[in-house]
This record gives sequence, structure tokens and C-alpha cells, in this order.
Amino acid sequence: MGIKSPSEYVDFFINLNMGEDVSLLSFISNEKNILKKNLELKNINKEPIKKGIEILELLVREINENGEKTVLGKYQK
Repeated sequence: MGIKSPSEYVDFFINLNMGEDVSLLSFISNEKNILKKNLELKNINKEPIKKGIEILELLVREINENGEKTVLGKYQK
């Protein structure tokens, strides 16, 4: 897991350039599900995955409180 901050997740999302059809919130939900499934694997370091889930949960809270456009603006480089 190479992403270590909310701004890196937002940058990754923007660089995927999925257009208007995929919201940041749906992207985050999918990423979180993938990371949770990866926690079930036996021979991997789970700490980076747990950190990634924490970051995603932070972004979800911020989106719910402030809106997606505000969060994108806050973390966009």
C-alpha cells in the first residue's frame, strides 16, 4: 500500500480521470472494500492496510460534513 495521506488518495482519484460518472465517495467506498478484503490475507503486513482504511474513513467523514467538492479542493495539489 503506497498511499499514505488523504491528499495522495484524492490525487490518485483525480489522476484516474474517470470523468463525472464516478464520484470520490463511490471510489472511496470501493477502495475501502478492497482493503478490507486484503486484511483477510494471511501473509501480508496489515498495518499499511489499516492505515489506508483510516484515511478513507476520514475522507468519508469530511465528504459527509463538507461536501465532495470542498474535499477535492482541500486535498488537490
